[in-house]
Amino acid sequence: MILWEAFDKNELSILIMNIIAYSVFFLLPKKFSREVTALFLLWGYTIGIFFDFTIGGGLIDYYKLNDSNQYGVNDLFYYFTFAPFGYFFIYLYESFKINPRTIIWYVLIWSLFGVGLQWIFTLVDIVSFKNGYKLFYSFPVFILTQTMTFLYYQLVKERLNALKFAKK
Repeated sequence: MILWEAFDKNELSILIMNIIAYSVFFLLPKKFSREVTALFLLWGYTIGIFFDFTIGGGLIDYYKLNDSNQYGVNDLFYYFTFAPFGYFFIYLYESFKINPRTIIWYVLIWSLFGVGLQWIFTLVDIVSFKNGYKLFYSFPVFILTQTMTFLYYQLVKERLNALKFAKK
């Protein structure tokens, strides 16, 4: 793992995004237990890495991260930006009391937000598409990841409710 080839706008952008995302995370009123919070931070991190390693630089290789095809420290910081967004998705879902009839719209809005962030990532050279990949190809990937996040949250919520019921 390399440190970085050059410390420029993509490295600086990633640091700024992490500072903003984690500042928001720590400033928001706590809505979940530490365990649930940790699960969704880990979920956001894991699902982001999973798709980046499969379509990004792994099996299919449709885009390059940062300055190099080698993994560096800044790539790790880039992956850390995924963690709070998995949490924010669930946090806002609960805050806005999204119901099953409107979950489709909620997922679509978050998917558009994800594509918008990826577009910004291309502007600051964090992500560089290759092998014919286009930005709009990411939209179905975001729909899938947001849907999986919602379903995972439903599973966690059911398990927590079952545990609470069993303790009574």
